[in-house]
Amino acid sequence: MRTVGKTTGFLKYRRRENAEAPEAERIKDYGEFRRGLDEDDRRCQAGRCMDCGVPMCQSAMKLCGMVTGCPLHNLIPEWNDEIYKGHFGHALARLLKTSNFPEFTGRVCPALCEKACINGMDGDPVTVRDNELFLIEKAFSDGLMKPRTPALRSGKKVAVVGSGPAGLAVADQLNRRGHCVTVYEREDRIGGLLMYGIPNMKLDKSVIVRRQKLMEAEGVVFRTGCDVGGGADFAELRKEHDAVVLCCGAKKPRSLNVEGLDRCGEACFAVDYLKASTVALLKGGDAPPGLNARGRNVVIVGGGDTGNDCVATCIRQGCKSVVQLEMTPKPPERRTADNPWPQWPKVLKTDYGQREAAAVFGSDPRVFETTVKELIAADGKLKAVRTVMVRFGEHGPEQIPGTEKEIACDLLITAAGFVGCEEYIAEASGVALTKRGTAETAPGGYATSVGGVFCAGDMRRGQSLVVWAVAEGRRCAAEVDEFLMGYTTLT
Repeated sequence: MRTVGKTTGFLKYRRRENAEAPEAERIKDYGEFRRGLDEDDRRCQAGRCMDCGVPMCQSAMKLCGMVTGCPLHNLIPEWNDEIYKGHFGHALARLLKTSNFPEFTGRVCPALCEKACINGMDGDPVTVRDNELFLIEKAFSDGLMKPRTPALRSGKKVAVVGSGPAGLAVADQLNRRGHCVTVYEREDRIGGLLMYGIPNMKLDKSVIVRRQKLMEAEGVVFRTGCDVGGGADFAELRKEHDAVVLCCGAKKPRSLNVEGLDRCGEACFAVDYLKASTVALLKGGDAPPGLNARGRNVVIVGGGDTGNDCVATCIRQGCKSVVQLEMTPKPPERRTADNPWPQWPKVLKTDYGQREAAAVFGSDPRVFETTVKELIAADGKLKAVRTVMVRFGEHGPEQIPGTEKEIACDLLITAAGFVGCEEYIAEASGVALTKRGTAETAPGGYATSVGGVFCAGDMRRGQSLVVWAVAEGRRCAAEVDEFLMGYTTLT
C-alpha cells in the first residue's frame, strides 16, 4: 500500500499555519501580511497528510445543505506526498491538473478541503491551503510556470464576457484546447471581484497581473474597458464568434430596508467602497470623500467575508470607530454534537479584520442579532443609526421591540450580499433570468436558451466563492468545447 506523506507525520508534526505580521504593523499599509514557512517546515506540514484511504478533502460532498471538501476535487493527498518528498515539479503537475489558479484560491479560499480533512476529526487538519500557496509561488519563483501554447488551433472563436475567476477559467481551458479566446472586461483591469472586490492585503494585485501576462503569452486576448451590452453591441459580438460565454458575476447588491437610505450621501455599498479603495491604491491617491472612512464613525451591515474586508479597509484608512452588525446569532466557538465532522463547521470565525479592530479599538467590532432600523440625520448629514435586535422566526428575521440603541455613524456601509446579476447584460443577450436574478441555463448545464450562448460563475450560480467560480468555469468550458467540436477532451 502506498503511503501518503510521512506515515506518522500527523502524530509527529503539529499544525503550523502561515504566520501573520502583527496587527499594529500591518494596518500601516495595504500589503499582504501573511508570511510563509520555509521549505523544510512546509515539507513537514505536507507530511501531516495521512493515508486515510478515502480522502474526504477532495470530495465536495453536500452534507446538511453545505458543501465540505474541495469543489475542484484537487488531488490533495497526491501533491502533499510530492511536497513532502521534495518533488516539487511532480507536485505542481498534480495541482495544475485540476486547479487553474492556485495563487488565487491559496490566498482567499475558506479552505473547504481542510474542513473535511480526517485529521480534523480529533485534532488539527492539514494546512492544505498554505501548502497549495507555497507550491504555486515556488513554481513561479523557480521558473516552472512557463507559457503552454497549444500546438494546434481549432479555428473556433470564443468570446468570454467578464474576467473574474469563472471567466478566466473558461478562457484558460478553452485556449489550451486550441480555440481562439477573447475576454471582454468592462473595467480598466481584468480580475472582476479579484481585482476590485478583494482588498490588496488579501490578494496583491500584482498576482493578477502576473497571471494575465502568462495567459496572454499562451494566446488569450484581453480587451478591457469594453462594456458588452452597455457600449458594445452583443449581437455583433455573437456574430463574430462561434460561442459566447457570459461570466458577468452577481454584482447587484442587496439593499437595506431602511427609509431614506437612497437619499443618504453617507451610505454606500461594500462593492463600491472596496473598489474605490483599490482604485485609489493603484493610482496612488485617496478614495473620494463619500467612500473614505478617514476620521469617521463607520457602521458596517453584514458579518461575512466582505464585511470583514470593509472593517480592515476602514482601519487602514484611519476610521474613528467601526461597528459590524450581523443579523444571525453568534455561532458556538467549537463544533457541537449536531455539527459533527466532516460537515462544514458552524463555528465562530474571527477573521483578520476583526482581529485588527480588536487590537486598535479594544474589542471585536461585531454585534450579533442586530440590524439597522433607522438613520438619524442632522443638518442634512448622517450622524447616527438606530439599531434593533432581531430574532429568526417562522417568517424570517423579526425586530424585537424595546431593544433599540443609537450608534454614532457618519459612514454606513452595506455588505449584505448580492441578489443576482445586473439586468442589462441579460436584456442585451436575450438570456432569461431566474427568480433569484441569475441566468437561466439548461438543468445541470451551462447552455442558455440562446443558441451558442453559455453562462458560468456567480451569474449562473449566484453569489459564491472563488473556488466555485473556477470549478464552474472549468465545467462550462468542457460543455462549450463539446458544442464546438462534437466531443471534448476537457475534464
